[in-house]
Amino acid sequence: MPTAEPRRGSPDTRLTRDQFFQRFLQQFQDSAFGPLTAELNRLAAAAWDGYEHGRKSPHTRKAGPGFAAPDYDLSVDWIAAKTAIDEAARKHAESAGPARILLINGSSRNEHTCPGEISKSYRLVQMAREVLAASGGPLDIQVLDLSRLTSEYGRHIHPCKSCFSTSPALCHWPCSCYPNHSLGQTQDWMNEIYPLWVAAHGIMIVTPVNWYQASSPLKLMIDRLVCADGGNPDPTRTRGKDARLAKEIELDGWPYPRHLAGRLFSVVVHGDAEGVVELRRILVDWLTSMELISAGRLAELDRYIGYYKPYATSHDELDADHDLHEEVRIAARVLLEAVQSQRQGKLFFAGEGVRPPRQK
Repeated sequence: MPTAEPRRGSPDTRLTRDQFFQRFLQQFQDSAFGPLTAELNRLAAAAWDGYEHGRKSPHTRKAGPGFAAPDYDLSVDWIAAKTAIDEAARKHAESAGPARILLINGSSRNEHTCPGEISKSYRLVQMAREVLAASGGPLDIQVLDLSRLTSEYGRHIHPCKSCFSTSPALCHWPCSCYPNHSLGQTQDWMNEIYPLWVAAHGIMIVTPVNWYQASSPLKLMIDRLVCADGGNPDPTRTRGKDARLAKEIELDGWPYPRHLAGRLFSVVVHGDAEGVVELRRILVDWLTSMELISAGRLAELDRYIGYYKPYATSHDELDADHDLHEEVRIAARVLLEAVQSQRQGKLFFAGEGVRPPRQK
């Protein structure tokens, strides 16, 4: 018989006070902090108190009307994220509003940090942006540049903690795992990224292949979007992170709400030696599994730039590949045309509204 009892057995990760102080103070190595030793030790003591007592969400308020448990104390950080998503959903639903396109640069390379050079992905995103901006008509174009994770102070996407694998009811929409103030897991970017996806009518991902896979920033975002596909929009149902209660809720029957269903997408993958076809297929499969809709064959692109040629001249290879420039522009135009047709009710999707007998 199935059991809702969570399994245990992982090694303990708890730090001692000395270990915590050492790790906390490692971030203040600059000589400018030298005269502030006493102040830093007081900060470390305050942080230790939050860690020792597990104050994940120091600031809460009652959930209020609209939640299964109105008296439950919800994190104000989560409430703010949910409010932003609700506002984005309202914009997405506006029939008279502009078509909203989200362009995503999946590369981690950025001239403002170690690589010292712009990425080819970002250049391709700019080509797509230019052709969209020149299309005329009401249009809202947003660029999500994931390379800011490597080049901007305090910018993070923390890793997914895989709550979904315990139970989808435990995976909250939006994610409630962060911020976790007791563990210092703060400044998470995803609460700004979720509304961008929700508001968008069309999403275009442009990314390189990194070691046969998606880049680190792109993969972090992908994993953290799991809550958008079957995640629980009401954390009070699980009393926060009560794993046993979440399992019971799932076993009673979980509807797997698809929070991003129906949005259109385009994918452009480029590489230098291996993996472009595989990554393009992975991204397309991932997006369609969330019930987003491909804008068509011309919107799905995998290409090599400077195939087995020196990395040092890869931008020169991109300069010379005018056919690729045009293919990227076509992919952007096709995405916009599909979005416009969908919003006018002209696109037909066979099987739309049919519920499969088995969910994920």
